[in-house]
This record gives sequence, C-alpha cells and structure tokens, in this order.
Amino acid sequence: MGCGYLKALESSTMSKTLKALLMGCTLWGAAASADGAPRTPSAPRPETRTALFGELHLHTALSFDAWTFGTKIMPDDAYRFAKGETVMVPAIQMSKTLGQQAKGPVAAKRAWPLDFAAVTDHSEFLGAVAQIDKPNSPLSQSAFGKALRDGGMGVFFRAAVALGSKSGPDMEELKAAALASDAWTLEQRAANAHYRPGKFTTFIGYEWSATPGGGVHMHRNVIFNADHAPVPFSARDSSRPEDLWTYLGSVRRQGIDSLAIPHNSNFSDGRDFDWNMSDGQPITAAYALDRALNEPLAEISQLKGTSETAPDLSPQDEFANFEIADRVYAGQTKPTLHGSYIREAFGRGLVIESKVGANPFKMGLVGASDIHNGLSASDERAFGGGAFGIDPKTMTLSEKAANLALDIASDRARVRPNGQKENEPLQNSSAAITGVWAESNTRESIFAALKRKETFATSGTRIRVRMFGGWNLPSNLLAQPDWVKTAYAKGVSMGGDLSAPKGPQGPLRLAVSALKDPSGANLDRIQIIKLWLDGDSSREKIFDVALAGRQRLDPQTGRVRPVGNTVDLKTGRFSNSIGAASLSVVWTDPEFDPKRPAVYYARIMEIPTARWSTLMAIQHHLPLPTKAPLTIQERAWTSPIWYSPATPNAQVVPPAKGIQQ
Repeated sequence: MGCGYLKALESSTMSKTLKALLMGCTLWGAAASADGAPRTPSAPRPETRTALFGELHLHTALSFDAWTFGTKIMPDDAYRFAKGETVMVPAIQMSKTLGQQAKGPVAAKRAWPLDFAAVTDHSEFLGAVAQIDKPNSPLSQSAFGKALRDGGMGVFFRAAVALGSKSGPDMEELKAAALASDAWTLEQRAANAHYRPGKFTTFIGYEWSATPGGGVHMHRNVIFNADHAPVPFSARDSSRPEDLWTYLGSVRRQGIDSLAIPHNSNFSDGRDFDWNMSDGQPITAAYALDRALNEPLAEISQLKGTSETAPDLSPQDEFANFEIADRVYAGQTKPTLHGSYIREAFGRGLVIESKVGANPFKMGLVGASDIHNGLSASDERAFGGGAFGIDPKTMTLSEKAANLALDIASDRARVRPNGQKENEPLQNSSAAITGVWAESNTRESIFAALKRKETFATSGTRIRVRMFGGWNLPSNLLAQPDWVKTAYAKGVSMGGDLSAPKGPQGPLRLAVSALKDPSGANLDRIQIIKLWLDGDSSREKIFDVALAGRQRLDPQTGRVRPVGNTVDLKTGRFSNSIGAASLSVVWTDPEFDPKRPAVYYARIMEIPTARWSTLMAIQHHLPLPTKAPLTIQERAWTSPIWYSPATPNAQVVPPAKGIQQ
C-alpha cells in the first residue's frame, strides 16, 4: 500500500500532520515510487516493509460443504474476485445461496482489491461432489449423486457421514470422484496462474478439517510457500494435529516450507489450547517446540465468530463480548470456554514454558473469512449471512433469505435431520482479514512475514497498525521522521521476543501507531493487553494507552468514557465527526516486573458502525434484530511481543514429563 494508502485517505478529514505525511510519505518508512508502489531494493531493509492485506481461508465449489450449499465458483474466479476483477456468478449459485432468482449470471466485484489470497478448500474428498456438475461422470449418474444434486439436509448429512466413514458404498463413490476430479492439480494451477509478483500474491493451500464430533472443530489451514505442493494430508489420514505436523516436516525435507493455522478455536470445546497433547498426556517441551514451529499463527476472527476472548474469561474487559459464537449448533451442551480462546492461550503458554522450557502457544495473529461461495468480501454490507460474500451493488438476498439470515422467519427449520438444532444465524459475523508487513508483494516476502509473525488481524476493515517493543526506544520516537528505522534498530517488531537486558537499559516501552481504513470509520482508542506469569497461573490487564478526543477519562470511576455513537438506525450511515484518523503512542509499562515473563499485544478500536444484520434489516424494511447488537466497533489486533527474563528460544532438553495441572 505504501504512499498509495495515505493518498486514499486524502478524501477524508485529515489533520495537518497526516497531510504532511502524505507529501513526504515518511511515517511508515516505505521506499515508494511516484505512483505509490513499493520498490524492492536488492537488499531489502526492514524499514521498507509496507502493509499488505489478504485472505488465508476461502472455499470454492471444490469443497464438499460449499458445493452442497450451492456454490459453483471455482478457484480461478475466486482469485479474480479477490484481486478486484469482475466475475460472473452463475444464476444457480444466486438461487441456492441467496434465494435470488436471476435470469442469467450476475456480475460481482470486490469493493477494494486484496494484495494476496489463498484458496483453502477442504482436503477431505477434495473436488468429489463437484463431479456431479459433469453430466457424464460416474458420480453424477449414480443414485447417490442424483440424491446429492436434488439437495436437502438429509442428503447433506448422508454425505457427511460418508466423509467420516472408513468403508461403505457412499464413501467409495466419493473417493473415486475425488480421484477423477484431479482437484489438487486444479488448485495449484489456479494459484500459479494468478500470481503476479509485485501486484497480487497467491498461495497454494488447503484446509485440514478434523472434526471430533458434536460440532467440535479442530481445523487448520495449511499454507505452502512454493509453486507446487504434495498431495494434502487430510483429516481422513489422521485427526491428530501432531500427525499433521509430521507431514509438514516431510514437506520441508522436500524443499517446500509450510505452516498450519488453527481457526475457530472458539468451536474447539477447549481442545485447541489444552494443557494436554492429543493423547491426553501433559504437554512436553518436544510437543511445544514442534507446535511453535508448525503453527506460528492463529486465526483470531472470521465469519463463525471471534476467538480472542469471552466475557466469562475476561470479566474486566468491556469489549470482550465481540462477535461471540461459542458453538456450531444451538442447543448443544454448553461448550468448554477454557482452552478455546487465544488470549487465555497466551497466558497458558507462559505457564507451560515456565514448567517445560518451551512455549507451544507463541502465536501471531491473522484474520480471515471462511467464506464458502468463493467471493471473499469483508465489508459489513458485503456479507450475505450464512457463509457468503456478495457484491452489494449487484447481489441482494431474497426477502425469505433475509428473514432466515435475521432469524425472524416463521418457517425456519430448527432441527436438522440428525437431531441437531440449527445454527443461530445472527451469531455469524462479516469476514475478517490478515495484514502483514512485507518488503514486497511476493510469496517470499509475505510468507517470511507470516513465519516471523509480523502480522495483524482486523475484523474486516483496513486499519493499518504496527507495534514495536524495546528498552531503548525514545519517548519521542513517533515524532521522528525515520521512526520506523529507529524502531527496528533499537527494538523488535510485533511477533518478536525481548529478553532481559544484560546491562543498564531504559524502561520497557511499546510503540504503537495506527491509521484508519481510508474509506471507513475513525479510530476510538488503542489498548495494550498484557498477560504475565504469576506463580503457576497467568493474569491479564487492559491498558487504554491512546484515546481519540478530549476529556475521555471519568475522574470518579477512572474508566474511559465511550467515544460516542453517530449511527443513524434508519439509514445505517455513520459520521466521522468523532474519533481520529490516526492514533499513536509510546507507552511505558507502569507495572513492569523484570522477573516475570509477559506477553503484550495491541487492540485498536473503531468508532461504532452498523452491523451487517442492521444494514440487512434496513435494506429489506424488516424489524431491527433484537438478538444481536445493532452497532459494533470494528477492530484490529497486533501479533504479540513476548518478554522473558531468560534468553528466548533457548534450546531445551525435553523433560520426561510435561506440566501437571
């Protein structure tokens, strides 16, 4: 984005400081050409890194569930849509996913192009059911295939049972259809065809979809850094993450680097960040090191909810109740919250490291969509409910589909054929996205950023944020024209480690700077979330470190007053008359204890805007939903910085036993 990002802000109300930055384009330390495109020097310096936004979790018709939902978009068109081109959505997809009867294909275009993307179709029987669209294929002509074509939730669950079966006629048909589809070749071919170094980056990837049952998810997206990759290791091969990591190790020995990204830990029923390994034994150093190597990132937000924290886990966090979806199916047994959310995992990682010498949960943060109709869109107006992205200018839901999405339809099916109660539709969120700081828009640079965890996630907007930590960061750092160069030289970026200084040093400081979405809402505040080791457990605290506006602190309570709310509930519009276009701070931890390991990450809040469900109700002249918030505060999360009294990442000898809890 570089200078181009600041130029996009030109139409917004800008301070004199921002206008000066636009002219000099020095705030972010980006080497840029006159047209705003980043230059790639022969030996890239870290201060030349620019913010790039992308999608790392997207499904097309090659995914079993996406096809059964009515998706016909294939990876080729999914990449075209992601990079801002117009694609034609088949009329049958419009009918099945949105309930809209179209006479022919409908044009769709993303509101703004992404910089990178990965199509991550489910590896389990990849491409099998899409064979039904080929009239002469064996699956299309079989009784099972015809039943699938006719649809219905009963058939969906029959196919789902086949997916998890080890034998049986349905399973054998799907296995043969997957082989005939040659879908993995199609996935790789599409990614390589749309890779444009310097302009748009694609990654070959897939989703490993381990689902132990009862709506429990332990899914991972696997991303490769090369132009080819071996046949995916699926959950049919094993549902143990440790076995997936063994596969990733074998891939690296072939010269292809890769990583796995857990998502929807909020649906893991406490398993994603458990104290124990898959075999039920306490985590050991060997496990911790293996996990840290193979899973350096975690997806914090997507359409099936946000996995940062929950009100019961963080009762002092007034913003913890953000897009909470704690189960796949309504009415199921109350899920286990502990072990299901990332903030708590950061604290658990400190505890585990104190016991075994390694931290399994040293994870950077990313966001994604998990959209299942191939159209990766992240704006609130571009969410079609369910799992669908739309172009709001050309695609609308039918009135019946809107009623279903808003959970006000009287004929809504509450119970599925297998007895499970249907999802609560209002728990669905609009898509999130990933931000990275990379020297150039290439596979090499972006993948390196993912590996070193110099990433951030947003709930869908283009908030651009970076954070540094160090002992010698000047208190006036952000006022310096080359502050980014200084920050890299004297500190570490988000995703990095700080160890106790060997000699006299300054205080531990964090520098955070954020810019608003160029076409979105102003910013409300910057918060620092800190977790630290306290004996055999961890504690957390939230610090409001930068605020938009004046006189926000209530002298009687010591709490920060709300920024305000300008949303017009009749139109869904808001005003940027409150908030700020940018916020920045150099913060010194007033409670820092050099003897206690700690982890810090930043959360940046926008002013309130209308939620997708409110916008949909207004558009269709339906009652405003009462079971969902009418407005939300979109946000961004940085990857953490870890502090350790000892040297980080020291080699440890795995003990015989893991931790005891």
